[in-house]
Amino acid sequence: MSTAATRTSLFSGPYALATVGMVAIVAVAAFQNLAMTTVMPEISRDLDGETLYALAFAAPLAAGVPGMVLAGNWADRAGGRVVAWVSAGLFAVGTAVVMLAPTIEVFLAGRLVEGFGAGAIDVVLYVLVARIFPAELHAPVFAGFAAAWVVPALIGPALAGIVTDVWDWHWVFAGALVIAVGAFGLLVPTLSRLHPPEASLRPPWQRARIGWSVAAAVAVLLLNVAPDLGTWARVVAVVIGLAGTWSALRPLLPAGTFRAAPGLPSVILLRGLVAASFFGSEAYVPFLLQAEDGLSASAAGLALTVAALSWAGASWVHGRLGEDRLSAQRTFGVGLALVLVSLVAALAVASFGLPWWLLVVGWFVGGAGMGAIYPRTSMLTLRFSGEGDDGFASSALTIADASGSVVGLAVTGLLFTGAGGAEGTLSFTLVFAAMLVIGSLAVAAVRRLGPVPSAASAALPAGPRSTRGVRGPSSSGASG
Repeated sequence: MSTAATRTSLFSGPYALATVGMVAIVAVAAFQNLAMTTVMPEISRDLDGETLYALAFAAPLAAGVPGMVLAGNWADRAGGRVVAWVSAGLFAVGTAVVMLAPTIEVFLAGRLVEGFGAGAIDVVLYVLVARIFPAELHAPVFAGFAAAWVVPALIGPALAGIVTDVWDWHWVFAGALVIAVGAFGLLVPTLSRLHPPEASLRPPWQRARIGWSVAAAVAVLLLNVAPDLGTWARVVAVVIGLAGTWSALRPLLPAGTFRAAPGLPSVILLRGLVAASFFGSEAYVPFLLQAEDGLSASAAGLALTVAALSWAGASWVHGRLGEDRLSAQRTFGVGLALVLVSLVAALAVASFGLPWWLLVVGWFVGGAGMGAIYPRTSMLTLRFSGEGDDGFASSALTIADASGSVVGLAVTGLLFTGAGGAEGTLSFTLVFAAMLVIGSLAVAAVRRLGPVPSAASAALPAGPRSTRGVRGPSSSGASG
């Protein structure tokens, strides 16, 4: 099978339509993610929601957590086809609500529904990878997912900014909805190949895990609502939110995740910490460029464009070099160093009023670091996962990804609002300093990784396999 797989491309035989459909879905997520980050400063002003700025990004990620868990369990029981249809429907409904939102409250409600659907469809994509593609094609698939960000990165931020400047931000989401419907249509034929398992092999409903996922979503949302509360209520919300997040996430992640146990737990923790530091910061990059340097929405989106391009480029290089020349420890070491450089650059611009282009360059460097880290964490999750648990494996990494991002956004939201918002002198400085500290903690997870199984040892002769992927629809950045 290894020899046959090496002679097979992603666009041959049974893989072609699946590849096109999945990449199209990731491209939609990329456009939505980059457009949202670009125009959110304008939305917050229009809907009078600056204190809930971070919550607009955190809401869909938090709602995605129960979406991921439910979808993983449901896909293991039903095969994934019905899960995909329900997930896509919820995403479309949520996007429509966001598009028509007259108030910040309605906007946030739409983001919750949209996020639940996005989290679920994200799991479906990686179940597809597990059950259709052999292990030798996983790295090219992940590189393809990263490459799906290239075109949206080139035109997404600028297009969203121009549409907002010329017409209105509502039209940005209208365009995203149309593209999403078309992308899902490409995936429909492939969904018929996700057959349900035999009745004797279907796992039971994991009601406890689903309940914990709902509790985790509520806890992290409470953290993100805290900036809009009074002083004492804010303190109570933070304490309860932190305790609830820690307690609820423990049953949803592999045992030993929070102490960086060797193997899969350390990979999951690394993904969460990197997501927290990078995406917790990225939401404020266009905000800083618009508030402090006076750039337009389309111009401020340049930082997101270059980061997405370098992310895709680094992921492509990662797939080409192979594991013989690029070990896991070396990949994570270089990737983390690049991410930390980007955070230092953002901190310097925010603190000392350095030229705005330095932040753009720094974010380009950070995108390359993420492009190295994400596909390797995805590959290692596949390696460390056991046979027959692809639903759990898919949801575990996406939960860490989403939860880390939401916690990062909660921290930055609290600091930003507490320091006076866009008018405060230290607001942006505190945001990037805190994320630099969180990013530095990821070094400990890398040191605890332990031995990594080879690709040959992970290959199975036939049947379903466990999986997890790269930057997908719910990556914040979101998303792919």
